[in-house]
Amino acid sequence: MFAHRGASGVLPEHTLAAYEQALADGADGVECDVRLTRDGHLVCLHDRRLDRTSNGRGLVSEHTLAELERLDFGSWRGTGPARVLTLDRLLHTVRDAGRPVRVLIETKHPNRYGGLVERRLVELLRRHRLVDPADGAPVQVTVMSFSPLALRRVRRWAPALPTVQLVDLLLPRTRLGRLPFGTRIAGPSIRLLRSRPNVLSTLREAGHQVYVWTVNCPTDLALVRRMGVDGVITDYPAETLAALDRG
Repeated sequence: MFAHRGASGVLPEHTLAAYEQALADGADGVECDVRLTRDGHLVCLHDRRLDRTSNGRGLVSEHTLAELERLDFGSWRGTGPARVLTLDRLLHTVRDAGRPVRVLIETKHPNRYGGLVERRLVELLRRHRLVDPADGAPVQVTVMSFSPLALRRVRRWAPALPTVQLVDLLLPRTRLGRLPFGTRIAGPSIRLLRSRPNVLSTLREAGHQVYVWTVNCPTDLALVRRMGVDGVITDYPAETLAALDRG
């Protein structure tokens, strides 16, 4: 079970507090989105713009890290101020948990920097010695994206990293069983599985694992349990673990 943007159902998404809460709740892993700042730092933010989750305005990509650090990313949820979270800080936090944790990192596309996002990501993971971790290493990383090209770049620069092809809508002539070369995990949305339950069998027959996002209500959790998916991504790690009899 993976905590989506941390324990984002109860705390501001992508904040240090949200991830610390998810780890305290016992999540097997955490999920984050990453974007690149104007001066080349990876920050944990979902939206292209700052408006929804901070007191700032404009595009994330047009700001330096120092400029983002002056903004408040917590008060919009009524829980008090919070600073922007860098991926570097999140990785240190996960390592400090002192137990096995998998980090799902989604690179967001399209963006003004293109493949530089994946390049910077691989460089950062290499500094943390997470590009090719030894079997049994406590911190493991998986990279996700809706962009097949982004996943191909990751496979080229860091072939040992597992990758997930995210899917929300099935376009005409989509061949769901064929993921980008080297990708063995599909990430369909819960909305897609609700409307097209045959998607799971198609992916299974092709030999793929399946991680489903974002599973928040009991009905959806019961559905994915019956389907026997490999990973559940949720905003509410504590409640989900309790429902899975693991709390």
